[in-house]
Amino acid sequence: MTLWNRLALLVLFAFVAVAPSVNGFAQEKEDDYYRLVQLPIPKGVVLEGGGIEWMPDGKLAVSSRRGDVYFVANAGASDVSKVSFSKFASGLHEVLGLSERNGWLYATQRGELSRLKDTDGDGRADLFETVSDEWEIDGDYHEYAFGSKFDRDGRVWVVLCLTGSFNSNNKYRGWCLRIGENGETIPTCSGIRSPGGIGMNAAGDMFYTDNQGPWNGTCSLKYLRPGSFQGHPGGNRWYDLPAAGKAMGKRPEEPKSGSRIHDAAKRIPEFEPPAILFPYKKMGQSASGVVTDTTGKFGPFRGQMFVGDQTFSTIMRCYLEKVDGQYQGACFPFREGLSSGALAMLLNPKGEMYVGTTNRGWGARGGKPFSLERITWTGKTPFEIHEMKATPNGFELNFTQPIDAESARNLSGYKMESYTYIYQAAYGSPEVDRTEPKIAAVVVAPDRKSIRLEIETLQEGHVHELHVNGLRSANGKPLLHKQAYYTLNRIPK
Repeated sequence: MTLWNRLALLVLFAFVAVAPSVNGFAQEKEDDYYRLVQLPIPKGVVLEGGGIEWMPDGKLAVSSRRGDVYFVANAGASDVSKVSFSKFASGLHEVLGLSERNGWLYATQRGELSRLKDTDGDGRADLFETVSDEWEIDGDYHEYAFGSKFDRDGRVWVVLCLTGSFNSNNKYRGWCLRIGENGETIPTCSGIRSPGGIGMNAAGDMFYTDNQGPWNGTCSLKYLRPGSFQGHPGGNRWYDLPAAGKAMGKRPEEPKSGSRIHDAAKRIPEFEPPAILFPYKKMGQSASGVVTDTTGKFGPFRGQMFVGDQTFSTIMRCYLEKVDGQYQGACFPFREGLSSGALAMLLNPKGEMYVGTTNRGWGARGGKPFSLERITWTGKTPFEIHEMKATPNGFELNFTQPIDAESARNLSGYKMESYTYIYQAAYGSPEVDRTEPKIAAVVVAPDRKSIRLEIETLQEGHVHELHVNGLRSANGKPLLHKQAYYTLNRIPK
């Protein structure tokens, strides 16, 4: 054995000796299961990806906050040197949504939904048409517009930020509109504050992320139920418009500052409480893009939703369920380490996740001003809480792998607390009304793939924060992520 080989073995043995381990297993990392790769962006291209779409020819369309649209060839190549960019369009206004349909690329700009087409085959858009410009802007920095993919009825949903954090100075600011291919525009929801992304769940219902601020104690994932009020009264003046009144009905009652979301939803029939609250600085600070895995090729989480966070440069995973007709559910950490703040997100038919990032306007972890990143599943299944479901007397946890029953029955391995937020006109809220629900018993299912936690006191309207520290899989591995946060809007009967 050569001297260099001996030195290499010594380094390897030293690493094994000091590597963190649990029950003899080296501490696992997110990268063991979901690989994160930065795609090379050509010099001079300021991407700040605001919208992403998978084109019929297998190219990736990416829009920039600077108003450009690029086509990316070979975005899924293992050799990233094969990735190439070509400019498709420019001169647009902060495109925060792309969707392809019938040969057109639809782009949600600040002031309109447009559609673009290359009619002469040179790779550049030469036909630009306005589909709808039913809303207004005045140059305020905060007046973003986020657009969805086409829904099952052939419509794009657009969620419109307020003017600043508090006001709706221009038409339909703080609203959601549905727009058909022919430009028909339907006022759909009011009460929106500061969206960061929009997308459908596996059932085809539309959701968006709203961010901490007035009438929003923390960031959240909200269901855009047609006709609903989403909580911020700043845009309620537009109920006086004939189209809004016809589509939405009467103006909802004004909320009372200083109450709680759960109480306000009981008092205001139109109010749709958040489906999932993201505890501030625990699960991020600026909730953003929304995408659902409908491919079954992105690991064990088919049908679940993934949500970005711009400030933390992370991606969360969300499990949703309906209880008494009300959406609610849990959020879990999923992937950290993006090189800038997550904004636009897409899962293509191959099960590859693409994330456009930016740090402009707000700081973001990661250190880069923008990036385009690809996340792929390695084929290995992490040991995770797969689902967290509400029961009449607690929660049911389902896992991605069989569990060790002895460690599961150890009550000291679980910790739970609950809290909610003040529903108020002031900016944000601390966690309030704290309780420490007692876990009375743990029941392990015969197949050892799930457990039931029996909780002495559940609190409707509260986030139930759970830490599962002692649980092991059947082969002794700890959970990759040990925390879960369930927003309990309704206790099942």
